Amino acid sequence: MATLDWVVIGLYFGALAGVAWWVIRQRQDSSADYFLAGRNVGWFVIGASLFASNIGSEHLVGLAGAGADSGVAMAHYELHAWCLLVLGWVLVPFYARTQVFTMPEFLERRYSPAARWFLSVVSLISYVFTKIAVTLFAGGIVVKTLFPVDVIDGVSNFWLGAVGLVVITGLYTVLGGLRAVVYTEVVQTGVLILGSVVVTIIGLTKLGGWDELYKVCGSDRFNLWKPIDDPDFPWLGMLFGAPIVGMWYWCTDQYIVQRTLAAPNETEARRGTIFASYLKLLPVLIFIIPGMIAFALAKTGKLNPTVLENSNQAFPLMVRDLLPAGVRGLVVGGLLAALMSSLSSVFNSSSTLFTMDVYKKVHPEASEHTLVWVGRVATGGMVVLGLLWIPFMRYVSDALYVYLQSVQAYIAPPIFAVFFLGVFVKRINGAGCMAGLVGGFVLGMARLAAEICKDRLTGTFLEPLATVNFLYFCLILFAASVVIIVVTSLLTAKPSEERLRGLTYATLSDEDRARTRASWTKWDVIYSCVVIGLIGVAYCYFNG
Repeated sequence: MATLDWVVIGLYFGALAGVAWWVIRQRQDSSADYFLAGRNVGWFVIGASLFASNIGSEHLVGLAGAGADSGVAMAHYELHAWCLLVLGWVLVPFYARTQVFTMPEFLERRYSPAARWFLSVVSLISYVFTKIAVTLFAGGIVVKTLFPVDVIDGVSNFWLGAVGLVVITGLYTVLGGLRAVVYTEVVQTGVLILGSVVVTIIGLTKLGGWDELYKVCGSDRFNLWKPIDDPDFPWLGMLFGAPIVGMWYWCTDQYIVQRTLAAPNETEARRGTIFASYLKLLPVLIFIIPGMIAFALAKTGKLNPTVLENSNQAFPLMVRDLLPAGVRGLVVGGLLAALMSSLSSVFNSSSTLFTMDVYKKVHPEASEHTLVWVGRVATGGMVVLGLLWIPFMRYVSDALYVYLQSVQAYIAPPIFAVFFLGVFVKRINGAGCMAGLVGGFVLGMARLAAEICKDRLTGTFLEPLATVNFLYFCLILFAASVVIIVVTSLLTAKPSEERLRGLTYATLSDEDRARTRASWTKWDVIYSCVVIGLIGVAYCYFNG
């Protein structure tokens, strides 16, 4: 790292600190101010925040690494930009109408308090052991790769980087709440996109252009559609199983949806999701393609061959070895931006879940001032948990990193099912919801346990449970969850019309429908259709 790089990084952190300080000074006396930025965030900030929250460690390290490993196969997940349109057009009206703070709270409105408790606990546990764990692991890899010489003797930069990310991010998240998160993410989004575009252009230029990339990688790496029996990315599983995870993540996960809850109305929330859907298409070009470029450069002797052995280092090595001074500092800022935005999002979302779904339920008389302070303490608690996790990061191997990505396929199906069945089928009741959530969770964890112990299950009747592709298992689990939910609901009492009013399409009033119709124009439809068209073009182009 040259002096100019440090200057650029310093300017980036200075801008970030300025935005954070401005936000922290804003009034935050109520829970709506702290957890939902006063419900007054515009579409541009919502869209940028949705994108920045999503672009975390799995993109910086994992997605570029997947590009180096297997080509464009993982682009299926990035082409789930259409899931954001489902959020904006299908679910945002329900979320906006009910004015909920959290996704578990919406389940309580639609089903029962038990559903709220269950989803809150599952979400909090999964955030600690997946999102925080993976982000810290990736942060350590990035910092160690970019700064191989330890700053402090005897202390690896891997650990130093992880601690630094937690402390800096935790500070402004604790003090500023969601407003600090979303406005700093606007800065981080700009730096991240600009830096990643620069890496792509410089890497492609050094390689010799797009044709050379295609020549070195071969048609198979440019093919989204792998054989149906492919052990990692079978086309049937990617086409039908992966969207289940996508719909859960983009439409029902507090980590993401909280940004749209901060909008003042349906119009701003929907337009934020449309804007984010355009941004969501970028990772194919600025993360997956750079991973493929790193592979091609390593194959042709123009980049450190470490990439061929450890694909997780693809993006950081390109930044370190290919970029000139100054530009390198800009891209490092982008790398750190993505990691920090991912951490700040999970800190804030966890804080909101704990405060509104746990503390407030136990202490319903708590004042707004108390809720804000509980939120700050809860955020601080997540920061501490992040720091306590760091000593255990030595057990996070590359295999576990990949494994953590599949865990979502074991969590998502029952949650996705209860949300979407809930708004489309009014006969589904609280008993069906809980049966689906609990039954689906048990089945998902059974698969997880079987996967961990698969060597011991060889030759037994449980072997298929441990070895079936995780995307196919996702489809099976979704089907099982739907059956459990529907059958249990039909065998138990119908939910009351009073509970369902405004929470399903069948129980919307004329006023509800009119309000939603007035919230969009033909341009919202046109911009949404363009996204669908671009996705179609990508599917047609990347066919080998």
